[in-house]
Amino acid sequence: MEDECEFCRIVAGDRSAHVLYEDDRTIAFLDANPAVRGHSLVVPRVHEQELLAVDEAMSAAVFDSVRTVANALEAVLDPDGFSVFHTSGPLVGTVDHAHVHLLPRTVDDDVSLSLFRDRLESDDASTLATRVRSSL
Repeated sequence: MEDECEFCRIVAGDRSAHVLYEDDRTIAFLDANPAVRGHSLVVPRVHEQELLAVDEAMSAAVFDSVRTVANALEAVLDPDGFSVFHTSGPLVGTVDHAHVHLLPRTVDDDVSLSLFRDRLESDDASTLATRVRSSL
């Protein structure tokens, strides 16, 4: 546990949160600053800054919990869909504890996760795919 980490403090029970789900490896709670009603966070119980750095079992546990919470939110809120995302590195925001955002979405919500899109260039795609495959 990191003393200064607000998510570690939630895991330890030293900070209050509206917990939706917990098991031996993860905890899910409502985001204190939600983008939409039901906006939830799923976090590993161990302090890890980078979700991509956790072992395979922990990664699976986090996403199993995402599915469990999404199913419950689906039953309660009946959203039109979900946005599920994780951000890493310096883009992660204000809490340096790995977490996944789970947002129940409706067609008329104000959430914008739009990406500027470009056309995939065949030569660049082939080069990139080859390089990535060779690093696996």
